Amino acid sequence: MEKKTCAFKAEIRQMLDLVINSLYSKKEIFLRELISNASDAIDRAQYLALTDKTLVADNPEWKIDIIADAEEKTLTVVDNGIGMNAEELENNLGVIARSGTKNFVQKLSEDKAPNLPELIGQFGVGFYAAFMVADEVTVITRRRGEAQQGCKWTSNGDGNYTLEDAARDQPGTTIVLKLREGMDEFLDKWRIEMLVKQYSDFIAYPIRFGEKGDPPAADAKPMNTMKALWKRPKSEIKPEEYNEFYKHISRDFNDPFKTIHLSVEGAIEFKALLFLPKELSYDLLMPNHKYGLNLYVRNVFIGSDFEMLLPDYLRFTRGVVDSSDLPLNVSREMLQDDAIIRKIKSNITGKILSTLAEMMKDSRVDYETFFTSFGRILKEGLHTDWDNSDKLKNLLLFATASSDGAKQVSLKEYIDAMPETQQDIYYLIAEDMETAKQSPHLEALRKRGYDVLLMTDPIDQWIIDRLDQFDGKKLVAIDKGKLEFGSDAEREAEKKQLEAATADYKPLIDYIQGELDDDVKEVRLSPRLTDSACCLVADENAMSASMERMLRAMKQDIPKQKRLLELNPSHPLIKRMKEMLDTNQDDAKLHDYIDLLYGQALLSEGSALKDPRRFTQLVADLMAKA
Repeated sequence: MEKKTCAFKAEIRQMLDLVINSLYSKKEIFLRELISNASDAIDRAQYLALTDKTLVADNPEWKIDIIADAEEKTLTVVDNGIGMNAEELENNLGVIARSGTKNFVQKLSEDKAPNLPELIGQFGVGFYAAFMVADEVTVITRRRGEAQQGCKWTSNGDGNYTLEDAARDQPGTTIVLKLREGMDEFLDKWRIEMLVKQYSDFIAYPIRFGEKGDPPAADAKPMNTMKALWKRPKSEIKPEEYNEFYKHISRDFNDPFKTIHLSVEGAIEFKALLFLPKELSYDLLMPNHKYGLNLYVRNVFIGSDFEMLLPDYLRFTRGVVDSSDLPLNVSREMLQDDAIIRKIKSNITGKILSTLAEMMKDSRVDYETFFTSFGRILKEGLHTDWDNSDKLKNLLLFATASSDGAKQVSLKEYIDAMPETQQDIYYLIAEDMETAKQSPHLEALRKRGYDVLLMTDPIDQWIIDRLDQFDGKKLVAIDKGKLEFGSDAEREAEKKQLEAATADYKPLIDYIQGELDDDVKEVRLSPRLTDSACCLVADENAMSASMERMLRAMKQDIPKQKRLLELNPSHPLIKRMKEMLDTNQDDAKLHDYIDLLYGQALLSEGSALKDPRRFTQLVADLMAKA
């Protein structure tokens, strides 16, 4: 191949400019990224060699060398992993689809003060971190396999790169950094050793150091311990070692929120090192997001993102699993219905849920922080994991009306705080907390001292049917069906009282029903209201107003849902309307009042007005007369 000059894609040029010209203290992150890439290349070579022995015909001793040359001001990272051919080299270092650069730049544009080290890890653009410390980067590589040609990639980060054939005696990759002025610290052996210990001590291959441009001696002592972290006793592992390993596998710049070190022996044997992150990553809720755990079989890396090791609702978990029971030539297709994998998944799921339960009990503030970030994902398990539904119900937290939405309680805590006369668990689903707190449906319950769970996550609409009861208590929506309170005797007394009031107000009820027949299914008196004049209520098994709005926003074609209009007979407006009807006063004004009443009910539940222009005019007229 003749030497050719190519231009980076626009997004890569933009990203390189940001990286090269950024000013922050974590420039040493480049070394972690290059070592991590070298380790991945060796993992890949070992995995492919399971089915193609020609790739390891040279019987390699897997290693990563770091070579400093103070005279030439170069730092070189060498591995003998899978290597690349010319096409792979160009695809991996120059094309957006391979580098994640487009998403990286998009995230930069959304964040006015981005944390570049975190983003570099998150989007897999670690190679480009080299330009933070180098004026020029050269990659010389040769893919493993027979009759492979070496090739060279060179760039100074100015928007172009060159590609040409190159000689390389052995397969693998060499990355040469021509360091920028003021970066001499990365030529110092002590500094390199410190960074390797800090960031890469867990890498499974020896990382050796060479000086004066010479490769390390054959007997050079590795700078890292190389022992798989998940196979070491917990008592020997420092928190910072767990933290750096998590950052290595997750590309997250933050420390993990929780670490779970698991060793299972018996019918099946495996070790796992699991991490719960601190924050919800931007892409975790996207439909095509890859998730899963890294899988090893007897220390051989099989691959990353094995989603069959985790239920979907625990997809935020990162980590590794090392099994002694699976064959080395395992594939994703073979694992789909594998009995061992199902048992591993069951053990891991149980351990994560029990860890969350312990956190909820022993460190409530931490658990609430976790649930605020990941609760909406955890709730998905109620629809998909029947075996663990009781455990999941116990892990749920909800805002409450009594705390004005500021405090979260579990279902058990809600029941423990219920007055003796309260028989059911009451809840309200709304699109946001402000709408929920202002709902007129809360009034009668507040008067009685009954609390209400306020559900405002979109997922709550879908999982509530899996929460039909808890600990023998029925969950009742306060904006659906007929609402009854208190003991059986109290319910009977209130029922008779409502029947008597209904008989008295029947002419008004029938009149309003006739006026709003196209819009409401029924008009009736309400047990829910103490202060407001009216509210809209759905039938017991009908779709709620918030669910209807959500489906319509999703362009779903659903029939019109006619709800019930409930009136408060003790409200002055309703009394005045009854008086107007009884004395045949101003039928036009009564008609206007009915339209205002219905508009008020729509607004209080968060729905759009039927005729906004008429409603605003009626309000203006009423204000003018007042």
